[in-house]
Amino acid sequence: MSAEKTRVLVVDDEPQLLRALRINLNARGFAVTTAATGAAALTAAARENPHVVVLDLGLPDIDGLTVLEGLRGWTTVPVIVLSARTDAADKVVALDSGADDYVTKPFGMEEFLARLRAALRRGAVSNATSESPVVDAGAFVVDLAAKQVTRGEGPVHLTPTEWGILELLVRHEGKLVSQSDILTAVWGPGYLGQSNYLRVYLASLRRKLEEDPAHPRHLLTEAGMGYRFVRSGPR
Repeated sequence: MSAEKTRVLVVDDEPQLLRALRINLNARGFAVTTAATGAAALTAAARENPHVVVLDLGLPDIDGLTVLEGLRGWTTVPVIVLSARTDAADKVVALDSGADDYVTKPFGMEEFLARLRAALRRGAVSNATSESPVVDAGAFVVDLAAKQVTRGEGPVHLTPTEWGILELLVRHEGKLVSQSDILTAVWGPGYLGQSNYLRVYLASLRRKLEEDPAHPRHLLTEAGMGYRFVRSGPR
């Protein structure tokens, strides 16, 4: 994706920050749209179909998390959250709600631009859809378009984080996805050392989806390397 064709939607109610981001992004060839309220952000997102959204949590009309939920109802566009909130719990909530990265104010422009480029790369990977949006693994069925998993006759409830991991693995069916790639795509670059997160969430996914979670056939571990999704594995 070339920078001159990349559309960025920046949502923040601080005029000085909006101006600084617009100037810096325009100087690097990005097409920038700005919004100062949550309502304007949702309208602009639907109209402009941006490649990435930069979203402040502290908006005057609608909380940024509500805006994020509104976006996730219809688009997988990468979202970078901006916030003055530094508490780890706030970061977890934002990431579990569908954010791709979390940047704390104040921030350095070069670091922000690096995170923006990383989000765009992850977005390009996740948008490379498989041949069919419905993947039947036998024990369960993954509908990538509807973002839904069914097992037997009923839907399986997955948390946003569980879905993020499963979707990444399914879209790379048969291929090894490294621990670092999953951590970066689902939690952000600040979580590269947290491989324990993956073990916990993979165990949860297996309990929900595998016929025998202790001996998984579909969500496979490559020790010390990463994870792999296969439609049918050894019995």
